[in-house]
Amino acid sequence: MAVENGVDADHAALGEYHSPRSTRTAAAPLAEPIAIVGMACKFPGAPDIDALWRLLEGGGNAVTKGVPGSGVGRIGQFYPKSANRLSACRYAALVNDIDLFDAEFFRISPVEAQLLDPQQRMVLETCWQALEDAGIDPVALRGTRAGVFLGVSNNDYRTVSLGSSGPITEAAASLYTVAGTSFNTVAGRVAYSLGLEGPALVLDTACSSSLVAMHQAMSVLRQGESDLVLVGGVQAIFSGRLTELRANAGMLSPDGQCKAFDASANGFVRGEGCGIVVLKRLSDAESDGDPIWGVVLGSAINQDGASAGLTVPSADAQVGVIRDALHQAGVVPSDVDYLEAHGTGTLVGDPIELNSAAEAYSPGRNPANPLLVGSIKTNIGHTEPSAGPA
Repeated sequence: MAVENGVDADHAALGEYHSPRSTRTAAAPLAEPIAIVGMACKFPGAPDIDALWRLLEGGGNAVTKGVPGSGVGRIGQFYPKSANRLSACRYAALVNDIDLFDAEFFRISPVEAQLLDPQQRMVLETCWQALEDAGIDPVALRGTRAGVFLGVSNNDYRTVSLGSSGPITEAAASLYTVAGTSFNTVAGRVAYSLGLEGPALVLDTACSSSLVAMHQAMSVLRQGESDLVLVGGVQAIFSGRLTELRANAGMLSPDGQCKAFDASANGFVRGEGCGIVVLKRLSDAESDGDPIWGVVLGSAINQDGASAGLTVPSADAQVGVIRDALHQAGVVPSDVDYLEAHGTGTLVGDPIELNSAAEAYSPGRNPANPLLVGSIKTNIGHTEPSAGPA
């Protein structure tokens, strides 16, 4: 996993896990491998892992179209009135039934639940489901050093709820509003609900937020500060303002599709969702008999530095962070068969990313074994801080 920590860059390089009997010549990982023992998600058109796989297998497109300001559907509610807006504002990839939440299950009162950002709701539910997927009783984690590391960037619900609720003077409602719409409590609420006493952090590095969270969580596991960590990211869209600004800036596709690495690419479409993985040290996962979805051998993060612009990625930085991650993993470039790329479908970013990948992964590669490249954003849009787990 290589992560470029920048304004508009998330990048994950996933390689095959080689057993101890592998014949590859690369060195062993520099640090203990980390096992993914559980996963859960809620993405557009996919309320769970199995549904997401079926969506991808069938080449599904979860982007929806609406009429801004019409009041019909969520896209229709994003804007206060039906004024003329760019066509890009008509599209989004949205999670179904985002208003539904079993507050009683998490011992949250109806009053508090009304003031609770759906980002926090999705994270609570998805963390619980990820632990169930791992075969771990969430109640058994109470009092342990389990941690929570989440990527979160946007806060639409606070803006919308404070602007429409009128004066809030009652003490409990005031507290619930603050705690229910803050970034820090997205992770803090998981720790509180499950009784986890390890580190609980929210990170915002834009599109790379979840992958940087994963990098930091793996360091905590390797240092022995936690024995289990919940990692992921979340995004929920409730306002059209950011979408409109991005459309005006020419960042969004006027036909509502992320055409990753395609000649017709003309911008991205915004998406939302939540993805959570459960991480343990590989040695612990094996000794505990945990199910293992995959193994992360190495990771690295860096920054673009003085690139051509604040939102323009640096080719040198991308090549460098991939090479660092491969070195940490003890993997040679030709070992990697598939690259799940950032691939938003932008005219500036996509060529830089693909050329960087070619430079980083080409050494020693047999032309008969090309590197396959893809991007889930073509199916579910760009889910921004939750793009990493997607």
